[in-house]
Amino acid sequence: MQIHSFGPIVDENSKVLILGSIPGVKSLEKNQYYGHPRNQFWKIIYTMFDEKVEEDYKKKVQFLLTHKIALWDVVKSCYREGSLDSNIKKPEINDFDMLFSKYPNIKFIFFNGSKAEEIFKRKVDKELVRGKQLFRLPSTSPARAISFNEKLKYWMKIKEYLKE
Repeated sequence: MQIHSFGPIVDENSKVLILGSIPGVKSLEKNQYYGHPRNQFWKIIYTMFDEKVEEDYKKKVQFLLTHKIALWDVVKSCYREGSLDSNIKKPEINDFDMLFSKYPNIKFIFFNGSKAEEIFKRKVDKELVRGKQLFRLPSTSPARAISFNEKLKYWMKIKEYLKE
């Protein structure tokens, strides 16, 4: 079945861009990034800043922007059964040329998992990311079986780059 990603969460103050692959079934149903209750994305983001996770999605979005974090997916649309990244077929890529032109303060790109990084590096022109730093983080997906605290250690790196 063909699925489509959401638009970016970004504003002119965003310095860090977190990229996933494409939303899973639960996220698409809820029309929210990281909408699966077992995905640890929101818990990790809030824990990085010693805050309690908000239930309200609009507040979560505002929390990201307040902390100069943008969020998007590498894949604009694809064919996929279920939610596993390994099932992604015929991916079409989001318009990163537009994003980086419109939001030049984005200097650091963090990939939420290896599939997002793999597709990005294969499909996005290297010239678009000249001068930007790219990092892969362990996936926040419940399918990625390392502990929350282990994931958090890697994800804390984002805070260092927000200070620059």
